[in-house]
Amino acid sequence: MHELSIATNIVEFAEEFARDHQATKINRIELEVGHLSGIVIDSLKFALEFAVENTVLEKAEIIISEIPGRFKCYHCQTEFDKSVWYTPCPTCQSMDSELLGGKEMQIKSIFID
Repeated sequence: MHELSIATNIVEFAEEFARDHQATKINRIELEVGHLSGIVIDSLKFALEFAVENTVLEKAEIIISEIPGRFKCYHCQTEFDKSVWYTPCPTCQSMDSELLGGKEMQIKSIFID
């Protein structure tokens, strides 16, 4: 379950952020997870429950937003969302497309006290 190592990294980053800003706790953290990132949101939430214990994130509200897979067709230049890798372009049915987004995992914002 690689979500546990991701959760641990999120906590480590948040603790460093709190130290750098002389904060005693974090009220809220917002995460963005791409639909095509390979991260299982429910597993990440479960891992975070344990990873935040006795840290600055222990009482924080954790908001996770899922970012859809966004592609651009090489043939007709149509941009479109899709939730799986091998889906044809909705305009020309080509399978050749460029990934524009949806693979990321990032901390969008941190709210501190």
